[in-house]
Amino acid sequence: MPSIIEAFQSQVGRKILTGLTGVLLVLFIVFHLVGNLAIFGDPNAMNSYSHFLHQLGPLLWIARVGLLLIFVVHAWIGISIWFGKKKARPQDYKVYSSKGGPSKQSLSSRSMAFTGVVLLIFVIFHVNTFALGDMGTVTVDGVEMHDIKTLVLDTFANPFYAFGYTFVMMLLGAHLGHGIWSAFTSLTLSSPKASAMVYTVGVIVAVILAIGFLFIPLYIYFAGGCEAALINCN
Repeated sequence: MPSIIEAFQSQVGRKILTGLTGVLLVLFIVFHLVGNLAIFGDPNAMNSYSHFLHQLGPLLWIARVGLLLIFVVHAWIGISIWFGKKKARPQDYKVYSSKGGPSKQSLSSRSMAFTGVVLLIFVIFHVNTFALGDMGTVTVDGVEMHDIKTLVLDTFANPFYAFGYTFVMMLLGAHLGHGIWSAFTSLTLSSPKASAMVYTVGVIVAVILAIGFLFIPLYIYFAGGCEAALINCN
């Protein structure tokens, strides 16, 4: 009987692991976007949300390590699969097709390795900028906490960050557009009808998430941070 490691080294095992880690990452992205949108809520909403997470203590670090592991495993398997395909067929197909229906091959699917690597580099940059960034403190209801909101506003007032994040969020949308369908397909969703539906839903979800993330830096930059009508900094 094969071990767990041997099972996940197989083609089927790697597909399942890629799909599972992909679904978990999509769920994290959704919750992360919801947290980011707190900047448009109560003046203290974003800082209070951040403070709540930090109050989790060891649980937060366990979650961070787990998320890092999920991200690394997902990226490693994806890149290794891409290299395996390139090694097996160095020259790309001139025409893409699939048995039993239209091909799901697209610019998004063929650039998954590229967008994945860019997103991996972006995550490191993002964590260094915000999670490990130099931020001050603010007192809310007598409780001193990190002032992540001011850091976000000051960061996206810089055009390099505002437009750089916008570009990466567009790549995120392209990556998720194919990735969501691929993840659920890898988890044995084989019905052609269900597959087509998930592909459509995946593209819609990817577009919504991408717009949600790129809206924040662009709005802050063009609306002027604390002067923006939707952001109350008082």
